[in-house]
Amino acid sequence: MKTDEKSSLEKPVQLYRFADRMENSRKSFIREILKITQQPEIISFAGGLPNPALFPAEQLAAAAAKVMSEDAANVLQYSTTEGYLPLREFIAQRYLEKSGLEIDPSEILITNGSQQSLDLIGKVFLNKGDRVVIESPGYLGAIQSFSIFEPEFREVPLLDDGIDIDALDKTLEESDAKLFYTVPTFQNPSGVTYSKEKREATAKVLDKHGVVCVEDNAYGELRFAGEDVPTIRNYLENTILMGSFSKIIAPGLRLGWICAKKDIMERLLVVKQAADLHSNYLSQRIICQYLLDNDVDRHISKIKDAYGSSRDHMIDMMARYFPEGISYTKPEGGMFVWVTLPEDVSSMDLFDLAIKENVAFVPGSPFYTKEGAGSNTLRLNYSNSDPDDIEEGIKRLAACMEKLSC
Repeated sequence: MKTDEKSSLEKPVQLYRFADRMENSRKSFIREILKITQQPEIISFAGGLPNPALFPAEQLAAAAAKVMSEDAANVLQYSTTEGYLPLREFIAQRYLEKSGLEIDPSEILITNGSQQSLDLIGKVFLNKGDRVVIESPGYLGAIQSFSIFEPEFREVPLLDDGIDIDALDKTLEESDAKLFYTVPTFQNPSGVTYSKEKREATAKVLDKHGVVCVEDNAYGELRFAGEDVPTIRNYLENTILMGSFSKIIAPGLRLGWICAKKDIMERLLVVKQAADLHSNYLSQRIICQYLLDNDVDRHISKIKDAYGSSRDHMIDMMARYFPEGISYTKPEGGMFVWVTLPEDVSSMDLFDLAIKENVAFVPGSPFYTKEGAGSNTLRLNYSNSDPDDIEEGIKRLAACMEKLSC
């Protein structure tokens, strides 16, 4: 071999020149856990998964057949960025009926699920170093999505009835934040719901500081206890509303929406066009046909009854089996219970023990942006487990807690 050939081969392979933003980007902890929970012997309280037994499969199949038989040429063609107008009209009408909000269909953009909604909002608003205020604990998907844009997060603690208003006011006073992201109804991960009074107070504080509210209402239709409360948008015009069909119809169709005022919507449309031109048009037409041909409120009622029963059973089993000193939320809807262990007990240590006993959950730390925060907390999902698995899983989890001297 010639000398120059040898030296060429010995040169180190050049590293890929990734964007700087990837240095601070992280994988979804939940998605990594879900890889483990694919094993059939594991009882999983980890994923935020709707119960597939409640998917309206037959009705969706009928809707798909109908749109394909009646309008296949258009259904399979490119479509508008905004989304299918009759679907946006349905969403607008539902806002009027359920929340008293008068929203024009032109203020609604159909997205590929709530996760894309977060990405588009981040693209429109966030420069590197901009401040974003989030709840503590906060939705992991939002933390992950906004992190791509390299903002500075400011956390504000959640109380039993919603955000700590004094802390929110102080944080906004000090941070010059652009956005406040919130899941005020059956929050992920805590299950907490803002009271009517907290929503009004939150709106006043945000209006005072001129901060845009991003109100994620993915779980709002899933109330099985208590009374409905208005959206924050009812009190604050400067609110971007997010919604999703994933929790009330089926997540595999990957459809959600953003509701925003015209000046914001114009910019959302630009970044949406750059991302994918438009959301899956076939899915839009199938969902719209399903909504036209079926009573979605009756379907949602079945979901609420099932999830309410599952929550009651999980709470009962926790009360029966968990050691003293363990506290947990009692959500009025949604899909999650938030558990707090004694301060000196690590939920990651608990996870390591629990997975050996074939039961899984999500430790609390990934729901915080501050290093080390939430180390004694965890999230449990009750929507995708049958009663026997809930009892057995909680019993195993309690035994692991006893080993850690909870």
